[in-house]
Amino acid sequence: MADTRRQRGFTLIEMVMVIVILGVIGAVVAVFIKRPVDAYFDTVRRSALTDAADTALRRMSRDIRTALPNSLRQTSNQCIEFIPTKAGARYRAEDLVAGDDSSLNFAAADTSFNMLGRNTDLPASQRIAAGDLIAVYNLGIAGSDAYTGNTTSVVSTVVDGTETVITIASKQFPLASGSSRFHVIPSDQKIVSFVCSGGVLYRNANYAFGSSCPSSGGAVLANNISSCDFVLAGVDLQRNALVQMNLRLSRDGETVSLYHEAHVDNTP
Repeated sequence: MADTRRQRGFTLIEMVMVIVILGVIGAVVAVFIKRPVDAYFDTVRRSALTDAADTALRRMSRDIRTALPNSLRQTSNQCIEFIPTKAGARYRAEDLVAGDDSSLNFAAADTSFNMLGRNTDLPASQRIAAGDLIAVYNLGIAGSDAYTGNTTSVVSTVVDGTETVITIASKQFPLASGSSRFHVIPSDQKIVSFVCSGGVLYRNANYAFGSSCPSSGGAVLANNISSCDFVLAGVDLQRNALVQMNLRLSRDGETVSLYHEAHVDNTP
C-alpha cells in the first residue's frame, strides 16, 4: 500500500493567495481591456448618429432639389418650406391651326392646352394625372406666387394623342414663360417642410398653405437632434438658390455634426 505520509495538498492559505493573485491579475487586465471596449462602443454610437444625420440630410437634399422655382421660403432657421414638383414639360405657345385652342392662352382665362410630347412617354412616377397642379412661371412675388394660387391650376383630365391635351380649371396665368415651360405639382404632396422641434427632425407634407411653417408633426426623419440650422441663401439670384443644412445629433455623451448644401434651380 502507498505511504500516505508522502501525499500532500493545498492548504487554505495557499488557496487564498492564489485567489488574491488571480484577482490582481484580472484587475490589471481589465484596466487594459476597458479602453478598447469603451472605444468600440463609442465608435458604434458615433457611427449610428452619423448614419442617421447623413440619411436625413440626403433625403432633405433630394426633396429640396425638386422644389418649384422660387417656392423655397423659411420663417426661422428651424424650418424650411417649399412646393415640390414631380415633372416639367413645355406647353404649346402657338396653335397648331389658328383658333384650335391648342396653345396656352395668357390673354384670357383658358381651360386646356397641348403639351409638347406625350404624357405616356414619361416615367410612371412623373406622369401628369387628374388632381395634380400645373404651375407656370412662378416668381414667388405678389401677383406671381404659387402659395396664393396665382400661378397654378388644377388638372381635370389628361388625354394622349399626337400631343397630350391637358384640361385644367379655368385660369389666366399672369405671365408667360420665356421658354414655354410648366411644372407639375403632385396632388398628394402640394407642399413640404422640414422642421426641427423638441429634438426631432420632421418632414411634413400636403398640408394647407399658410404664412408660416408647421410647429411639429409629420414623419420623423431623425431623433436625438441637439441643434439644427437651415439657411436659405441666394433667393434673389435669377438662376439658382442655395440651401445650407447643419445637423447636430447627440446621444450618451457622443455628438456628431454634419453640414450639407443643396442647389436649387430658380429659373421658372
